[in-house]
Amino acid sequence: MSTLAQPSEAFDIDAFLAQEASKDLLRLTTAGSVDDGKSTLIGRLLHDARGAYEDQLKSAIRGGEIDFALLTDGLRAEREQGITIDVAYRYFATPKRKFILADTPGHEQYTRNMATGASTADLVIILLDAHRGMTVQSRRHGYISALLGIPHFVVAVNKMDLVGYDQEVFKRIQTEYKGYLESLGVKNAYFLPISALKGDNVVEGSTHMPWFHGPSLLDHLESVDTQNRLVHAPFRMAVQRVSRPDQTFRGFAGQIGSGVVKPGDSVRALPSGRWTKVTRVVTFDGDLKEAHAPMSVTLTLADEIDISRGDMIASGDEPQVAKAFEATIVWFDSHPLDTTHDYLVKHTSQTVPARVEKVKHLVNVAKLETEPASSLAMNEVGVVRISTARPLFFDPYATNRTTGSFVLIDRKTNATAGAGMILGAAEGSIESSQDRLARLVRQAVSEDAKLSLPADDTQAIEILRNLLKGVVK
Repeated sequence: MSTLAQPSEAFDIDAFLAQEASKDLLRLTTAGSVDDGKSTLIGRLLHDARGAYEDQLKSAIRGGEIDFALLTDGLRAEREQGITIDVAYRYFATPKRKFILADTPGHEQYTRNMATGASTADLVIILLDAHRGMTVQSRRHGYISALLGIPHFVVAVNKMDLVGYDQEVFKRIQTEYKGYLESLGVKNAYFLPISALKGDNVVEGSTHMPWFHGPSLLDHLESVDTQNRLVHAPFRMAVQRVSRPDQTFRGFAGQIGSGVVKPGDSVRALPSGRWTKVTRVVTFDGDLKEAHAPMSVTLTLADEIDISRGDMIASGDEPQVAKAFEATIVWFDSHPLDTTHDYLVKHTSQTVPARVEKVKHLVNVAKLETEPASSLAMNEVGVVRISTARPLFFDPYATNRTTGSFVLIDRKTNATAGAGMILGAAEGSIESSQDRLARLVRQAVSEDAKLSLPADDTQAIEILRNLLKGVVK
C-alpha cells in the first residue's frame, strides 16, 4: 500500500508570522516623465521579486507576453491612454524586508497626484529616459521630492537597451542630474543604469553592463537604512480623543507624531502651557514602558488639565505657537488660489478656519527661480502666508514632517485645495505679550492650576493671584 510522502519538516505557522512581523518596512514611490517606464519598472520588480498575484499576471498578458505596466495601471482610462493617472499602491515583501510602493503619475497635469503619493515616502525612485535625459518634468519631480523631505533618492536611468547599454550615455545623464539634485540639497543619491523591459539591474545584475559594479535596484532597496528619524525628534502628540469610560479613568488618545514617551516624563499641554507628568502609557494590549512615533497610544497624566481634541502634548524643544505662518504649498484645486476666499487648515488633529493672506511668490520649478504672483493655479508651487482663527502648534517641516505639514480645504466645496509644508511662524505672529498676559490671567484665576511651569510663568502667576486677591496694592 502506497502512502503519501511526508515533508521533512512541518511548516511552523507561528514562526513564519513572527518572522514576517520582525521585518522592517520601506515606503517608496516612483517619479518621472511620461513614458520613462515607471509602471514597467514596478511591474518588472513585482514580477521578478514574486510580488504579483496570479490573477494580476493573467490579466497583464498581451500577445503571449506579460505587459509589466498593466500590473500597476489598473484604471480603465490608464489602460486606454497608456499613462498613469492616479496613484497605484502595491505591497510586496522579500525575505529581508516589506515594501509599500506608490506608482505616481508622470504627466505635468497630475503633479498633485505625484506629491500625494510621495508625501509619506522614505525613498523615491526617479526614472530618466536614456534617450531624453533630464527633462523639465524630471526637474519638477526632483524638486517636489526634495521639498517633501524624502530622505533617500534613487535615480534609475532606464531604457539602456535602446542606447546599446552605452556607459557614456549613463555618465552624462548622471553628471547632469546629480548637479541638479545637489543644488536642491540632495546628497548621496544612488544612480544606476537599468532596462525595466529586459530586467537589467532591476532584481538581478546585468550581463550587458559589466562596467557597472553597484548593487541592483532590489538589493539597494533591501539595504537602505529605514531608521525612523521622527523617533529622535522632540516628543509631539496631537490629541485625537479624550477617553473617559468611567470616573476612574481619564486619558488622552492620539498618534505619536514624533519622539518617545514613557511614564514619569514631564510633558507640556498646549495651548494652556501647563506642565505635568505622564503616569501611564495605555494601549489595547496593556500598558507600555515606552512608546515612540508613529504608535497610537492613550496617555494618563498626573494632574487634572483641561485638554481636548486638537490640543498637543509635547516635551523637549517647544513647538512654535502662532496664528500666522509661512509655508510652501502645492496647489491641487482646479480653481486658482483666492486670497479673499475662506479655507480650512487641517493640521495634525485639528481643523481651523483660515485665510491665505498673501502669495509671496511662485516657484518656477524648471529654473529654480521665484516669480511674483498673486495667485496659484493647479499644480503650481508657491510660498504663502496663512492666518488661522486660533493658534497652531507646529515645527518647521524641515525638522518634523508630521507637525510641519498641513492640508488646505475649500470651505464651500470641501475639496482639498492644496498641501503645504510650514517654513515657520510669520513675522509678528508669535504670541504677543498681551496674549501671554491674558493666558496667565486665565491660569491665575483657576484655583486648581498647578504651578509646575517654567520659572518666569510661575512667578508671573503668583503675582497675578496676589493682585487678584488684593494682597498686592
